Amino acid sequence: MKYSKIPLSQTVVALCQMYKIEHVVISPGSRNAPLTIGFSYNNNFKCYSVVDERCAAFFALGIAQQTKNPVALVCTSGSALLNYFPAVSEAFYSNIPLIVLSADRPKHLIDIGDGQTINQQNIYGVHVHYSTNLKLDTKDELNTPKDGELPIIKNIENKLERFLGIQKDIQTYNETEIATALSIARLKSGPVHINVPFDEPLYDTLDSPTITVNPVVLKQRKEKVDDFEIKSCLDIWQSCKRKMILVGVLLPNTVEEKLLNEIADEDSVIVFTETTSNLNHPDFFPGIDKIIAPLDDEDFKKLQPDLLLTFGGLIVSKKIKAFLRKYKPEHHWHVGLNKANDTFFCLSRHIQLSPNTFFEAFLPKITHHPKSDYKQFWLEIRQRRRKLHKAYINEIEFSDFLVFEKLLSTLPKQSQLQVGNSSAIRYTQLFQLRKDISVFCNRGTSGIDGSTSTAIGASIVSKNRTTFITGDLSFFYDSNALWNGYIPSSFRIVIINNEGGGIFRILPGHKDSENFDTYFETKHNLKAQHLCEMYGFEYSTANDNASLDNVLDTFYNKSNKPKLLEIFTPARLNDRILLNYFKFIK
Repeated sequence: MKYSKIPLSQTVVALCQMYKIEHVVISPGSRNAPLTIGFSYNNNFKCYSVVDERCAAFFALGIAQQTKNPVALVCTSGSALLNYFPAVSEAFYSNIPLIVLSADRPKHLIDIGDGQTINQQNIYGVHVHYSTNLKLDTKDELNTPKDGELPIIKNIENKLERFLGIQKDIQTYNETEIATALSIARLKSGPVHINVPFDEPLYDTLDSPTITVNPVVLKQRKEKVDDFEIKSCLDIWQSCKRKMILVGVLLPNTVEEKLLNEIADEDSVIVFTETTSNLNHPDFFPGIDKIIAPLDDEDFKKLQPDLLLTFGGLIVSKKIKAFLRKYKPEHHWHVGLNKANDTFFCLSRHIQLSPNTFFEAFLPKITHHPKSDYKQFWLEIRQRRRKLHKAYINEIEFSDFLVFEKLLSTLPKQSQLQVGNSSAIRYTQLFQLRKDISVFCNRGTSGIDGSTSTAIGASIVSKNRTTFITGDLSFFYDSNALWNGYIPSSFRIVIINNEGGGIFRILPGHKDSENFDTYFETKHNLKAQHLCEMYGFEYSTANDNASLDNVLDTFYNKSNKPKLLEIFTPARLNDRILLNYFKFIK
C-alpha cells in the first residue's frame, strides 16, 4: 500500500476509513493528488474516477441515496468545487450525506493572481451542515549549517521544540475538525465540506504512514420518546373526526407494514401518498392530483382536515399544497428527525422522531376512534376517479400521457425507477405503480440538472436493476453523465423527447409564438443516437403505439451494453391531452 508523504492527506484518509466511508468519487486534478494517492491505493475504499465535477457530485449523491451512508467527493482547487454546488444543495434539502474534500493552495498563494485559485473557505454557506478549513502541515524550520559554521546547539533545540509543538497542535486541530465533519454528515444526514490545503511537492509517496490517528467512536443518533408529548398528541388525535396523513419522499421500507395497516384501519384517517413515498396500501390514496384537481369549493370543505400529519421529504403535488394553504387544518404536525418545513403555513408541532418510532409509541395508546365517514367518502371518490382514468387512457392518442401509462405498467419486477424532474415526475404521479417498484427523484431542489448522473450512481450499488425515465431537456442538460466507465449493462434510460420543455405549454402564457418556442419551451431538434454511439449504449426509438410496444417487448432483456430508448411524442398535442384529462375525470 502507498501513502502520500503529506501528513494531512494521511490524516484525512485514515479518518475516512475509521468512519467507514466506503465510496470515494474522484475528479482528476493536480492539487488533490495527495488525496487521490491516499484513497486509490487503499483497498478499504471503492474509488471512481468521474471527470465532470457536476456529474461526479450527482453520481456520488445517487450512491449515498441508495446506501444511506456518506460518500466522499475529491476534487482539485479552483472552480472544480463550484461544480459540486448543485448536488450539494440537493443533498442538503434531500437529507443525503455527502463529504466534499476540496484540495486548496496554501494561504499565501490565494488572492495573489495564482492560477486555478479562488477563496474556497465556507464556499457552500448555509447549504452544508458543517464547513472547515484545515491547517497546512508545518515544514522543517531547522537551518542546515553552512560549511565551516559550528551550529549553535541550543538554537537548534529551541527550533526543534517549537516545530514539534506547532505540528502537534496542527495535527490535533485537523483531526478534531475532520472527525467533527464526518460525524455531522452521518448524524444530520447531509453534506459537509472539508477544505484541505496542500503545498508542493504533491506526488511524493511512502510505503508506510508517518502519523497515527487517534481511534474514534462512531456516534449514533438516539431517539427519545417524550411521554408528555405523546399524551398531548393523543388528546387531539382522538377528538378529530377528519385526519389527513400526507407522505412525501421516503425510502422504501421506512415504515413497518403492521403500522401502515393500523393507520389505514381508522375511519377518520385518509393517507395521501406520493409516488416518491414508496408506501403502498389498498386504502391509501396515491395519485393525489386525481383526487384534488376536479374539486370545487364545497368539495374542498369536505376534504379539509381537522388535523394534518406529515412525514417524509418534500411534496411534488402543487395542487395539494394550494389546497392545504387555503383550507388550513387546525393542527399540523410533522414527524421526522430532520427539519420540519412549514409548507402549508400552519405548522403547529414538530415531533422529532422517525415515523416508525413515533407510530410504535403512539398507535397502541389510542383508545378512542371517533365515528366518521371521512375515509369511506373519499374512497368512493377515488374509485370513481380510477374508472374514469382507465376510460380516458382507452380513448386518447399517442402522447406523453399514453407513453407513461405503457412505461410504468411494463417495468421489470422488483426493480428501481429513477425519475427526472419537471414533467417526468409529474406524469408519474398520476399513475399507481406496482408495490414491487421503488421510486426515486431529486426533489430536494427539484432541478433538471444531475438526474441522469444520480440514476447512474444509484444503479451502481442497487441490488435491483434500474430504469431511468426522463425528459429530453433534462437528459441533454446532463449528457456528460454518460461519460462514466461504471454503468452496468442492465441500466436502462427512457427519454420522452417532445422537442423542448413541454411542461411550459400547460402553464398560463402565450403559446405557439416564436418568443415562447425560443425562451420558454426551448425548441430543439436534438436526438440521443450519436451520444449512444459515443458512449456505448444500445439505441432504439419509438414514435407511435406499435413501435413502442415492439421495442418494449425486448428492451429489458439481458444485454452486453446498457440501453437507451428515445420516444418521440407530439409537442403540440401533449398539453391538450393532459389538461383535458383533469376535465374528463371531474
